[in-house]
Amino acid sequence: MSPEVVITLSKALVMAIGGIGPALGIGLIGMKAMEAIGRNPEASGKLFVPMLLGMAFAEAIAIYSLVIAFTL
Repeated sequence: MSPEVVITLSKALVMAIGGIGPALGIGLIGMKAMEAIGRNPEASGKLFVPMLLGMAFAEAIAIYSLVIAFTL
């Protein structure tokens, strides 16, 4: 294989593997937050900000993999 093909494949793998974890994490955070709000609707104000912070931190991991793919 030529070096260009190896670099392209490595970038694709970094983005794919780096995107799976945050996608699952964001989905689980949203699922559990909606479940908690469904059980206790009065707690929605207390759950919203931590839910958004958790999603933002999970999204940051995906951005790190994007940066790594750009540096390869």
